[in-house]
Amino acid sequence: MIILYKTDQLKRMNEKNNGYLFTSEVVNAGISKTYLLKYVKSNNYERVARGIYVSEDTWPDELFILQKSNPIIIFSRETALYLLGLTDKEYSAIHVSVPTTFNTYRLKHKGVKIHQYQRELYELGIMEIQTNYNNTIRIYDKERCICDIIAARKDIEVHTFQTAMKEYMADNSKRLGILINYADRLSIRDEVMKYVEVML
Repeated sequence: MIILYKTDQLKRMNEKNNGYLFTSEVVNAGISKTYLLKYVKSNNYERVARGIYVSEDTWPDELFILQKSNPIIIFSRETALYLLGLTDKEYSAIHVSVPTTFNTYRLKHKGVKIHQYQRELYELGIMEIQTNYNNTIRIYDKERCICDIIAARKDIEVHTFQTAMKEYMADNSKRLGILINYADRLSIRDEVMKYVEVML
């Protein structure tokens, strides 16, 4: 009876998490790691990261898995631009932002492009969005992304930069007041204003 109850719990977690099981959540629910390992093995789950398992009928969501493994990361730059629809060119590398105190070794080893900020700037413009697989991740909003690519203009591919700027300026939901506020806090107001004045 207890085994059946545990199995039902895991099935409910799987449904709630879109095909994923997380060791930390399972253990917090009072189910042992030993039982979890037996369950994932008998049900053909794949271990996609430390403490993260995905069911055989679920397509692994790279961004979601990366953020669950590293909750502090915020998807930014080209990755966020693509997710926000500000560019039609899919990112060739995953870009994330983290606080300056974060140890970046494991992420760099995975080929992730890392951008570090002081805590107050790292937290500027965070929002949530759904991935193509209907999982929630954290990224920077449009205004923060625009500030970031202007600040890093030399590192951004020309087509990506131009498309993002045109899409943002044509967006009826753009928030220019927020954009300027972010620019002030990031100390790039003059650079941002040059583009705003030319493109509006």
